[in-house]
Amino acid sequence: MSAYLDNSATTRVSAAAVDKAVAMMTVEFGNPSSLHTMGHHAAQAVTAARRQVATLFGLPQDAASLSCITFTSGGTEANNLALFGAAAARGRRGRHMVTTAIEHPSVLEVMHTLEKEGFSLTVVEPDANGDISAGALADACREDTVLVAAMLVNNELGTVLPLREAIQKIRRRSPLAHIHCDAVQAAGKLPLKVLALDADSVSVSGHKLHAPKGVGALYVKRGVRILPRVYGGGQERQLRSGTEAVPLIAAFGAAVEALPPFSEQYAVFHALEAQLEEGLSAIDGVVLHRPQNRVPYIVNASVCGFKSETLVHFLASREVYVSSGSACAKGQQSHVLQALGLPKEQSDSALRISLCADNTADDIDQFLAALREATASLASVD
Repeated sequence: MSAYLDNSATTRVSAAAVDKAVAMMTVEFGNPSSLHTMGHHAAQAVTAARRQVATLFGLPQDAASLSCITFTSGGTEANNLALFGAAAARGRRGRHMVTTAIEHPSVLEVMHTLEKEGFSLTVVEPDANGDISAGALADACREDTVLVAAMLVNNELGTVLPLREAIQKIRRRSPLAHIHCDAVQAAGKLPLKVLALDADSVSVSGHKLHAPKGVGALYVKRGVRILPRVYGGGQERQLRSGTEAVPLIAAFGAAVEALPPFSEQYAVFHALEAQLEEGLSAIDGVVLHRPQNRVPYIVNASVCGFKSETLVHFLASREVYVSSGSACAKGQQSHVLQALGLPKEQSDSALRISLCADNTADDIDQFLAALREATASLASVD
């Protein structure tokens, strides 16, 4: 039996999402822009999914709120659309941007690309625990700041950034700024309330919450202007032209609807986190990396004396699946752990264990047993 503990990389697609995708590929497979009945049914499926995904953002079901949601191919495209689109719309008002050192590459790479195109960039560093304060984010902003990008939950450490407080401060200091929130690791596991958060745009990804890969969504606040990156038939409110991926979009909606209540998820997360941390603390050489403000479903620990890649492969041979950090890094050293200023021994030996509500205590026991075996057998080889 396998223990899959890499849910921040991707999740198992739910049965409800699979069934919906298959139905939209084999029965209701029309183009939603077509005027005939098959097209109408496909368009209805997209609208239904938009209502379901609106609940991820904590939005009401009225037409005005639904018009704020644009379907994308995933979190990366949503981040790119928001940041490039906002920079294009506001670049004449100012040329300063702010982000954090612990953002996902789909944010950091955009910001560095814009920097090469003439924008100036301030990168806010975390403290030694991985936390970033609201004051630090606001203090980095200026009167000419036109773009701020900060994630809600970090994908490697589980840090929760105090964005609601930060955004209130940033609005006063930088009234021209478009504020974007990457909520990919929060959506479906934390109650998002984008109206109260007051971000200008928020991105989410389907495959992090039991939908298929290849679908995500971008919320853009009413009245906020961003410019499209893809032009064509004007689908998705003129922001993302191209025939909608109806099976993926409908499956996304079905996956959201099938998510357990937050109370049930957190009962699982807190119990498994406690079991994990107790077990890891009992293994020689393990150092836990615990931000003060963090979610319970991402645990990061270094197993000093062993390379992350070696441990990941050994655990996989025992059908235990974790990661050494962001899947997008493909084994490269984590920029997030580097930002913490960790000793190289710790950053080179870090493991990320990430949970979903389907995980069990047996999964954690299997992981801990395999890790103990790894430290014993790999050490004996040396």
